[in-house]
Amino acid sequence: MSITYENGVFALDTRRTSYIFRVTKFRHLEHIHYGEHVEISDAQPLASKHDIQLGSSVMYDTADDNYCLDNLCLEWSGVGRGDYRQTPVEAKMPDGSFSSDFLYESHDIVPGCVPMQSLPTAYDDEKTAQTLIISLRERDRDAALTLYYTVFPESDVISRRCVIKNNCTGDISLRRIMSMSLDMPDRGFLMHSFDGGWIKEAHRHIRPVEYGMYVNSSTTGASSNRHNPGFLLSEKHTSEDSGRAWGFNLVYSGNHFGLVEKSNHDLVRIQLGINPHCFDWTLHPGESFETPEAVMTFSERGFNGLSANFHDFVNNNIVRGDWKNIERPVLINDWEACFFKFTREKLLKLARRAKKLGVELFVLDDGWFGARNSDTAGLGDYDVNLRKLPGGLGEFADSIEKLGMKFGLWFEPESVNVDSELYCAHPDWAIKPPVGEPCFGRNQLLLDLTRKEVRDYIVESVGKALDGAKISYVKWDMNRHMSDAYSPALSNQGEFAHRYIIGLYEVLDRVFTPRRHILFESCSSGGNRFDLGMLCYSPQIWASDDTDPIERLDIQSGLSYLYPQSTVGAHVSAAPHQQTLRDTPLSTRFNVAAFGVLGYELELKYMTHAELKELRGQIEFYKAHRRTLQFGRFYRFDERKDNKVHWQVSSRDGKEHIVGHFQKLCTASEGPDALCVHDLDSKAKYHLSCKRQSLFIKRLGGLVKHVMPVELDPDGLILRTANKFFTMPDGAEDFTASGAALMSGVGLNNQFLGTGYNNKIHMFGDFGSAVYTIERKP
Repeated sequence: MSITYENGVFALDTRRTSYIFRVTKFRHLEHIHYGEHVEISDAQPLASKHDIQLGSSVMYDTADDNYCLDNLCLEWSGVGRGDYRQTPVEAKMPDGSFSSDFLYESHDIVPGCVPMQSLPTAYDDEKTAQTLIISLRERDRDAALTLYYTVFPESDVISRRCVIKNNCTGDISLRRIMSMSLDMPDRGFLMHSFDGGWIKEAHRHIRPVEYGMYVNSSTTGASSNRHNPGFLLSEKHTSEDSGRAWGFNLVYSGNHFGLVEKSNHDLVRIQLGINPHCFDWTLHPGESFETPEAVMTFSERGFNGLSANFHDFVNNNIVRGDWKNIERPVLINDWEACFFKFTREKLLKLARRAKKLGVELFVLDDGWFGARNSDTAGLGDYDVNLRKLPGGLGEFADSIEKLGMKFGLWFEPESVNVDSELYCAHPDWAIKPPVGEPCFGRNQLLLDLTRKEVRDYIVESVGKALDGAKISYVKWDMNRHMSDAYSPALSNQGEFAHRYIIGLYEVLDRVFTPRRHILFESCSSGGNRFDLGMLCYSPQIWASDDTDPIERLDIQSGLSYLYPQSTVGAHVSAAPHQQTLRDTPLSTRFNVAAFGVLGYELELKYMTHAELKELRGQIEFYKAHRRTLQFGRFYRFDERKDNKVHWQVSSRDGKEHIVGHFQKLCTASEGPDALCVHDLDSKAKYHLSCKRQSLFIKRLGGLVKHVMPVELDPDGLILRTANKFFTMPDGAEDFTASGAALMSGVGLNNQFLGTGYNNKIHMFGDFGSAVYTIERKP
């Protein structure tokens, strides 16, 4: 059994971890251990000792001078009883007091997961999960708190959430309610957060946990590109492959709050939940409030072990529906090729060219509906623009299907332009302040999803478009932060932000549950809403509007700590890149995007014969290894050099391994590279080869004279013409070695050192890369 109860002690066990706490004599829940697997009988020796009174402290009860809440590791705490750390609950009781003290009353252990009424939760198709339900009651008032602990043994994940119920005769004003609160003795923790902004999402930042509070939060109305809800704690010497690490995340897409607080008694409190910023929820007598689900995991196998836990959990217990664990198609999105300026003929030419390359899904992005010829008009009106698509969506989708491709469509249903039929008919449906003018973002306002009539309109209008054509894919965008959070439909504006998210989840459920065949990709100006809540509806999320592969190394590395590569939308685009002006090789653009769900955003008609040949080879390679690239075990490397990044994915049967080797900036006379592969069978033999990629002649510039028998102008007609049709080999590796040798580190061919060229040399330079396949021999 995953959950055990003996003599007041609870043990929650997964394959490799144990989570232990007990009921104290005053009926609080005291945390004892979260880490490697131990026996429930170890609870007493593991528990902290409290045999002497603390100075300058408040005793909880005169029956025991040594019992002080401020020095206990607690599973939950309250207000006003001597615990001066951040409280997980702040509620104004009917008598006007904020004091609260929730004490253990009873518990139950049930199989499986317990679903929520208003929010998405993890699920368990394998029937291995168990849930511990603990009932607490406020010491002096008739308020109940129920704590839920669900154990997912196969992925080494435990989820937590709570429900508070008002059984009093008057209203309770709920100002703060966390999904979980956990105290642990300090281990010299480091905190790892994943922060950024638009086109620079999820960069990993590390800081020591010193005395005081560290907050990881969002107030933008979404989980945000500023601070992802997930964060990690580790001991100081934890690496990618060894050492202890703890991970935390939240199944929620709105304003979130994560806390790490080190107290003066060297205890560390961890909390996750809804952000209390402007939050005020009224609980009338008999009403309940349920928090989002928090998830946590532990690994003693370093950050790669922690990520493996999260990846398995997301793929098996968060992502659901027809696309769960199903390989995703290679797509082309027309946005960077066309923007708003397209015709049916232009789109079909792009689709035909993409089909010849092996693309499987054509996605029509913004601009297909209403008066949507720029981002200033038309948003909210989802009737097809017949000037652009004279035959309508159905006819165009059929044309794409006849090419042998699937058809996908872009929407932004949560927003509206003032210049739209929807706004003219229902200006009150937009989120606006009660007085004064609203703030605009990308020339648009958000719709008020707290209102039923607005939700009904979105479900009806989007559903009409989806049912009127053969739509196989939807990109659902949301391109601005929330401002002026107010709704005339609500009596308590402190409920607005959370009710918006509840409304969003209802809309997504109503749109996509009846259309399970549709592959839904969530987007919010890129990764502004990359979270477990959205992944309950969308199997993949557009990670960033930045498709520069060097920036993507940081973005996709950061996301990989929390989310599997099967959820990460990653595209190849033109260079120099629209977001950075960085000019990167076509090979590197693919090599980075291949470690995600591959797509392209290119105007193919401007590409040369040689470039199109390269694209065709990229797509063939991706399809041949798609299962491993999307669903294989993902590894990051502890890098020896700051200018290098390595990623590895391994098939679940261990027969295939793919390693990406990336160089950000070159250094003069770079030393030899060695490749250390993870988790092979030391006694088995493996064949290593380098994915074929091309060196375009123009990349050599004036150096072309070193490889040509005659002197030619590098910018002249002959070489410009040759560049369109001919390429040179860029690096070659092909050998067999034992697993032991590959894990120890095999030498790779040199990269360019300024002394010449041959077909074995890797012409990396700045932004160069290579991808290696390692296949087990029979």
